[in-house]
Amino acid sequence: MKTLFIVTHPNMDTSIVNKRWIEELRKYPEKYTVHELYKAYPDGKIDVEKEQQLVEAHDKLVLQFPLYWWSSPPLLKQWFDEVFTHGWAYGSKAKALINKKTALAVTAGGTEHDLSVEGTLGKTLEQYLVPFETTLSYCKTNYRSFFVFYGAEHYLADNSDLPLILDRSAQGYVEFLDKM
Repeated sequence: MKTLFIVTHPNMDTSIVNKRWIEELRKYPEKYTVHELYKAYPDGKIDVEKEQQLVEAHDKLVLQFPLYWWSSPPLLKQWFDEVFTHGWAYGSKAKALINKKTALAVTAGGTEHDLSVEGTLGKTLEQYLVPFETTLSYCKTNYRSFFVFYGAEHYLADNSDLPLILDRSAQGYVEFLDKM
């Protein structure tokens, strides 16, 4: 079975890190299915049955997105609201997500220090991601943590090491997935 990536980036054309991660994932089509929500649903009208079937067809689920106002882009929230239905994702008769290995892959504009207790807002990335972990746990998935790229906005400025940094991150992402 393969891992399904629900990639939710509202501006993938301008993305650097998420775009590079997707390029890496697509090197392994036998292992990974990349599903870009903004490409699949530019009008925001989600095909719930199709999405549920897609999730069910995979044994692992990774939600990949940029940290967007300390949460996810709005289409991922809508996806949760519409796809994770009672009786399918949660409730006494729900079985679709039980023990499915799940994880998050997040890009953050701020540095690791920024997203720490000592940082700008005094909160950690883990704290911002609690709603996702809670949702996945409530649906009885086997939540496996998250992979993160910190400081994305800092690397946009002239940085000759950027290709090397992106390659290392993409390789680290695949290593994280292999241990999932």
